[in-house]
Order: sequence, then structure tokens, then C-alpha cells
Amino acid sequence: MDVALFDFGLPPEQIAQHPAVDREASRLLVLDRATGAVVSHARVGELPAYLHSGDLLVVNDTRVFPARLLGRRDPSGGAVECLLVRRIEGDRWEALVHPGQKLRPGSRMVFTGEGLTLRGEVLERHFHGRRTIRLWADDGGDVDRVVDVIGHMPLPPYIHRADEQEDRERYQTVYARARGSIAAPTAGLHLTPRLLAALADRGVERANVTLHVGYGTFKPVRSEQVEDHRVDEEWFEVPVETAERVNAARAAGRRVVAVGTTTTRTLESAAAEHDGRVRAGRGETGLFIYPGYRFQAVNGLLTNFHLPRSSLLMLVCAFAGREAVLEAYREAVARGYRFYSYGDAMLIL
Repeated sequence: MDVALFDFGLPPEQIAQHPAVDREASRLLVLDRATGAVVSHARVGELPAYLHSGDLLVVNDTRVFPARLLGRRDPSGGAVECLLVRRIEGDRWEALVHPGQKLRPGSRMVFTGEGLTLRGEVLERHFHGRRTIRLWADDGGDVDRVVDVIGHMPLPPYIHRADEQEDRERYQTVYARARGSIAAPTAGLHLTPRLLAALADRGVERANVTLHVGYGTFKPVRSEQVEDHRVDEEWFEVPVETAERVNAARAAGRRVVAVGTTTTRTLESAAAEHDGRVRAGRGETGLFIYPGYRFQAVNGLLTNFHLPRSSLLMLVCAFAGREAVLEAYREAVARGYRFYSYGDAMLIL
């Protein structure tokens, strides 16, 4: 399948650079999965009108940490940027570094702020700017604590501004719990305590999974054929209670509505090896969902609008049909919807 089939045009001014003033105020395009028709243009705050008593809403409770480090080479003083992708073990991390050509094994970096100092050394060099690095704090203290203080929120590259203090709260879901992501599960950014309470009052159940969003979620599709792309593995966990609730809902014919593509991949990964029944547990998944995939756990999806040719757009097209999704995208563009992480949302039922 040609990757070019998942392209679409988008005016740059419709790429959201800041979050909506109110999380619930984001626009909501509602798509009928069975017919492929756009049935409504609403606001996220109206979500309870589209869900039924007995629906199960599943969210990803991962927490974004300030994984972007800005510092200098030691001792030359040249500027260095380092994105911590994932901890390998102990003080060793997988990272994306810039400038990649100059940071060879043995190169050292230093990051400072708020009276704290974090040091790094490049151990191994890999493709596309990736490195294995070692990190340690000058005072011998906890590296995670220092990163939380001096790190920057890892806003996506299509947000053309420096991160601000506001992003520490807004680039995070209100139910974020488990520290470990380098990108937000963005569909959940629209939900508020008031809205979650309103859904509960309507009889909508809620359960959580955890998937730590890493490089695999947003890695560019560089191949010309969809089937040649590989998604890097990401750590996930499905609690026992969540597995039981999903399986009970499916058995009773009730809808399981995933908040975001990361939640979808988690549930589908947990179901794929067990004849469609979601099994509790933890592990890593590199599941790549594209058209032709048969969904076993999820039958409703709340999601943001995704980049052209991205694995995330391919997942949404697998769920609702490529032609229907791209036609909905064209309508969203024509109506001035805001796109990507801080943008508007789509509900597919």
C-alpha cells in the first residue's frame, strides 16, 4: 500500500501553536463509522450527548516528563539539544541529540538550571540522530528529579515556539499519573474533571491503561510502502480491572471507546494474542495498525487530527476507512479546524 495514499493538504495557519483557552472548547467532528458520513460539528464539551449509558471510556494515564534538555558541549561550549527517548537501564538512556554529526561516542554535555547540574556522555551512535547516553547529576542525586526541574516540555517540532510554563500543565491530561512519556496522548488533553463527571453522571464507565508514548508513536514513515514501516516498541500496562471491564462490555454488546491512538494500540495489543479477549499485564508493543487490520477490542475512538503520511493517521483510516477519514479531514480543513497536538478532535462511533 502506497504511503502517498495517506496525504492531504493543510494550510500552515491551521496547525495549532497554543492550546485552546478552555480544554472543552475544542471543536469536535463526529464521524459515523458505519456510513463514513460526518454527522455533526460540535464542541468537546458536548461529548456526553454522543455517548450512552454503559459505554466504556478507556484513557491512557501516562504522564509526560520534561524530556528536552538544552545545554552545551563540554568543554567546547557549543549548543546541545538532547531529547530523552527512553531509559534503557539505570543511568543509560536512548536519546535524540543535536547536532548529531558532532556528538560522537565520548562526547560530553552539561545541562544546568535552578542551581542544578546534569552531565551526559555519548556512549554509542545510531541512525537518524539517535544515541545511547549516560546521565548523572553533579550532586550525585536523583537524575529524574533534576530532569523534572531543568528539562523542557517536549513539544512537537511543528509547534514553532519555545515551551512556556503553561505547557507543563496544558501538555498533560488531567488524569496523568505514570511518569514516562515524551509526548502527550493528545486526545485526552480535551477532557476536564467537569466533563468526566458529566460522563459518569450519564452512566459512562471509565477505565485506564498506560502506554508511555515514545519515539515509535511519532517516528516518520520514511518508506514508500506502508507495510515496510516499523513502529518502535513502547512500554504498556493493562490493569486487571480494565481488562475485566473491557471484556464485560464487549460480551454485553456495549461500546468500548478509546481516548486516543495510544489507548487503541494498548488494548488491541492486549487482545491480539488472546483471541480477542483483553488480557491484563505489562510489556512492550510495536503494533502497527493500518488498513486491513481487524479491530478486536475497540469500537469507538476519540482522536485528534494527525499528520499526513503518519502511522497515527493510518490507524484512524484502518478504524473508519481511508476514504471516509480523508474526506472528513478535507471538511475539517475547509471549516477551519485546528490540527495536531493542541488542535481539535474527532469522535468516531
